[in-house]
Amino acid sequence: QVQLVESGGGVVQAGGSLRLSCAASGRTFNITGMGWFRQAPGKEREFVAAIAWSREGRYYADSVKGRFTISRDNAKNTLYLQMNSLKPEDTAIYSCAAGRISTLTSIRNLYEYWGQGTQVTVSS
Repeated sequence: QVQLVESGGGVVQAGGSLRLSCAASGRTFNITGMGWFRQAPGKEREFVAAIAWSREGRYYADSVKGRFTISRDNAKNTLYLQMNSLKPEDTAIYSCAAGRISTLTSIRNLYEYWGQGTQVTVSS
C-alpha cells in the first residue's frame, strides 16, 4: 500500500500563487507515475498534470499549461504542484494520485492510490 497526504492548499486572490505538496509513504517503490487531479463543486474530477517518477516526462491539461508546474523530489518521496496566475475557475479540491503506470496519463482509473485532497480557493 501507498499513502498520500496533500498539503499547501488555501485561499488566494486571482493572479496569486500556491504550491501544493503530496508526501508519499509506504510501498513507494511500486510507484512509476504520479499526478494531480481536481474537483470543483458540482463537477467531475478532472486531470491537472502528471509526471513520471523515475524518468523525464510531464503532461498537463490545456487549462493549466503555462501556469502550473508539476515536479517531484524522489529523495523526499514528495510531489509538488506550483500554481501561478491562479484564476477563480481553478477553485477546487486538489488530490494527488499514484500508480504503476507505464505512460503519462490523464485517465483516473489507472491511478491506484489517492490522497484525501486539499482545498484551493481563488477569490476574484
